[in-house]
Amino acid sequence: MATRAPDNLAAVPPAPPVRPPARAHRRRLLLHRLDVKASPYAYVAPFFLLFCGFGLFPLAYTAWVSLHEWTLLSDVHEFIGLDNFVTLLGDDYFWNATFNTLSIGVLSTVPQLLLALWLAHLLNRPLRSQTLFRVTLLLPNVTSVVAVVVIFSQLFGRDYGLINWVLSWFGVVAVDWNAGTATSHIAISVMIMWRWTGYNALIFLAAMQAVPRELYEAATIDGAGGLTQLRRITVPMIRPTIVFVVITSTIGAMQILAEPLLFGVYSPTGGPDRQYQTLSLFIYENFVKLDFGYASAVSWMMFLFIVVIAAVNYLLTRRARGSLT
Repeated sequence: MATRAPDNLAAVPPAPPVRPPARAHRRRLLLHRLDVKASPYAYVAPFFLLFCGFGLFPLAYTAWVSLHEWTLLSDVHEFIGLDNFVTLLGDDYFWNATFNTLSIGVLSTVPQLLLALWLAHLLNRPLRSQTLFRVTLLLPNVTSVVAVVVIFSQLFGRDYGLINWVLSWFGVVAVDWNAGTATSHIAISVMIMWRWTGYNALIFLAAMQAVPRELYEAATIDGAGGLTQLRRITVPMIRPTIVFVVITSTIGAMQILAEPLLFGVYSPTGGPDRQYQTLSLFIYENFVKLDFGYASAVSWMMFLFIVVIAAVNYLLTRRARGSLT
């Protein structure tokens, strides 16, 4: 027969939970708050440390060198203030390099971005072997720039080049692509476009993948064609990516070095008449002459040009995207 527990035992309240000491609790709470506030800064600290060591310090040191007559031929580095910049503003070679940089940059960047946007729009549709096409777009970017320039130099050869051979079908005489300013700019721009169009197309395509498919289906039902969908749906939806690609492409166009250097058979002058010498080549030429002060002044002027042109591109892109919406 089961025995019944006494009533006084049932009335006994349960024992209170054991709480940690107030000091330990406050310490854990303080560590938690510190972890929440300090962890993000600790995660990004390695980047900023590397940037200060390999980016900010060289930039500041270059500015200091640009204020001196600094060569390896002398141990004395005379402080001359802004004389290098004053000389630079009156240097015809500097302005010629600036014009060549802007010309090649416009010829290579504008068609490249338009073609990349169009290719991304085509690959965003249901197609067979989509992965193969996407990998193919990336192949030019991973190809060695030396191999690209060597091959395209042969294609643009005056006597035995494939381009002149095709132009001869239409009665065009052989073009010396290295000799003229316009022709050399076109040839170099084609090399740059071939290397970077596919890469930018994949960036655009990644942004287009995030656009809801319902918008395209609704536009198709309303009778909108492919170009209308591209203009009214795709471009407004991926406008942050367009701004990013425009700015990065502009910065890259202002720093063109390998293509004109190799196209001119390793000549830092960019041809006998400096017809395709860019700002980067002009800096390289002065470094070869061991005139580090003047080369640093050119570097800082190019840096200022990049900042101004990138800002202008950003403002124009914002205004253009506003008109599209």
